[in-house]
Amino acid sequence: MKKINGIILLSIILLGGCNVNSSNQTYDNNTIEKARESVESYFRNNYDNVEKIKFSEDTDDPMGGLMINGTINDADFSASVNPEDFTVNSVGETEGFPEVKKECQEKVCDY
Repeated sequence: MKKINGIILLSIILLGGCNVNSSNQTYDNNTIEKARESVESYFRNNYDNVEKIKFSEDTDDPMGGLMINGTINDADFSASVNPEDFTVNSVGETEGFPEVKKECQEKVCDY
């Protein structure tokens, strides 16, 4: 009986520990605003024909960063941003997204 109780207790501890490491960090409005400004600057400096940018709900990304979501010219995007220095780590884009500028295809242009 002690062995079964020990196994059950160990299982509960292990399952509880899995939830401790999950990222539930939330960011203040100032951090989100700076991240959005960085994302907008990134798109305007690295993509052609960026006419309008609209932001939607922002979330935490799985790697501990901040995920900025929105649309550019009616095409959806999600951009992972490092909340410490506001660099854009990666971008996910849907069909109809503006093309990358020629001079920014080999390396990211300043933003």
